[in-house]
Amino acid sequence: MNFKKISILCLTLSLIYNSNAQDVSFEDYNPTSTLVVPGKVIKKAKFPFIDIHGHQYRMPTQNLTPVIAAMDTLNMGIMVNLSGRSGEDLQKSVKNIADHYPNRFVVFANINFNGAGADGWIEEKVNQLKEDVKNGARGLKVYKSLGMYNKDVNGNRLAIDDERLNPIWEACGDLGIPVLIHSADPKSFWDEFDIDNERWLELKTHPRRKRSVTDPAPWEQIIAEQHHMFKNHPKTIFINAHMGWYANNLGKLGKLLDEIPNMNVGIGAIIAELGRQPRFAKAFFIKYQDRILFGKDSWKPEEFPTYFRVLESNDEYFPYHKKYHAYWAMYGLDLPDEVLKKVYYKNALRIVPGLDKSLFPN
Repeated sequence: MNFKKISILCLTLSLIYNSNAQDVSFEDYNPTSTLVVPGKVIKKAKFPFIDIHGHQYRMPTQNLTPVIAAMDTLNMGIMVNLSGRSGEDLQKSVKNIADHYPNRFVVFANINFNGAGADGWIEEKVNQLKEDVKNGARGLKVYKSLGMYNKDVNGNRLAIDDERLNPIWEACGDLGIPVLIHSADPKSFWDEFDIDNERWLELKTHPRRKRSVTDPAPWEQIIAEQHHMFKNHPKTIFINAHMGWYANNLGKLGKLLDEIPNMNVGIGAIIAELGRQPRFAKAFFIKYQDRILFGKDSWKPEEFPTYFRVLESNDEYFPYHKKYHAYWAMYGLDLPDEVLKKVYYKNALRIVPGLDKSLFPN
């Protein structure tokens, strides 16, 4: 091959490369930051912590040793497995924990809300819940299916504040167990799917998450049902998962906490919202330090360092772990140690009965 042919080939390859580079889509565009600032990844939490929003779906028969090994690398003292189910499955999980790591895991019970209103339905559910607590459940986890997918005996959408469910929330108050509840999803899933939607990339890559006012109901209605239910049961302690989807509006969330003293919030899956407003979020955490609990929501040990860094450090402009959740950078809140301790474990020790306090400092 002569020099002229080599030059033509190089020019052709250059044109192809530049054309491909210019045709990069927004979904693929994820540049490496050139910003050089102090800071480092925090792989282990400063204090032992309780993950109030964990999921181990195979716990009835699972080998828990690898999970414990990963928990130890993170400094996780206790994992609350919200996927405890009920009846025999829950009993198997409790036995598996007791036989191997009796102070490192606890389970919450679950209820299938379909069929509410049928003869004997509520009595059966309340009796089963009492039996589950007797067998070791430390709380009740309510999935987002309530208010979205669950149907009553007549095939209608079951509202979160449906009066027929009242005996369940009352029983939780009487039993002294908290209710951790996930209602709806981020409001952006209900908004127009256009260039103004901040979750555009997530909806583009996960189209099944898109909702409408009729699928299954307006976001505002579902959230209002949840708050109404909280207010109607002041003797029951609620943990509102994902900060009730108001982590992007902490002013509003603060007003709700003031109005609903039996409501607490977990930070699972919303750390990206906190990491883009470090000063305002820090002030919020300090003000409501007795009402916020640490939680992750999915068991991916490699993602926990983002949470630690946002909560503990004063680092600037560091990456989040999922671009489709947040294409923006994170900043550290640099929370005071006493606030960190409350978020990491003290609030959970107060709210969830029977946790081993010896695993945590005073």
